[in-house]
Order: sequence, then C-alpha cells, then structure tokens
Amino acid sequence: MHKTSSVQNRPVPLRQIDADAAAPIPLRARLSAREVEVLVAWLHSESKEEAARRLYLGATTVNTHISRIRAKYTAVGRPAPSKAALFVRAIQDGYVDLADW
Repeated sequence: MHKTSSVQNRPVPLRQIDADAAAPIPLRARLSAREVEVLVAWLHSESKEEAARRLYLGATTVNTHISRIRAKYTAVGRPAPSKAALFVRAIQDGYVDLADW
C-alpha cells in the first residue's frame, strides 16, 4: 500500500514513513559482514593497499568491496562518493561507532 506525498505527488512506501514525523526515513544500506570488515579496515588505513595488507587481501579485492558498498548506498538514495562520506554513512547506519576513533 502506498501513501501519496503531498510535497512531490509521488507514492511513498509506507515503510519509509515515520508515523510521528510524517517524513521519509532514509533507507539503510545492507552491507555484508565482510563488506563491513573491509570498510572498517579501509577507514582505519591510509590507503586501500594498507587495508589489503591488514586483511591479507589484494588491493583489487578491497577496491571491489568499496565499489560495491558505494553502489549499495547509491541504490538506497544515499550516495557516498568520498571516504569521508562513507565514514559518515557507516556511523549513521551503526556499522561503526564514533567512540572507536
């Protein structure tokens, strides 16, 4: 069942509506455990090569994971084109905690 948004006159799925605020709730990108592991290692590293060494992977594999993570965020309407943006998204979605930094 859809509800029509008065602002944009587009159907908005009810699961995206916060009943109290009546505003769309951003969708959370669903990352696999391995994607989270690679993302966190990369965020803690100076480069993808360093993250690859920490995880005993090739740099290409780290790059592939990061590209897929970015695609998942883009798919839910929350693009993260930079490392800083991915860090923010990871905090917002509970994949990392600011206290760990």
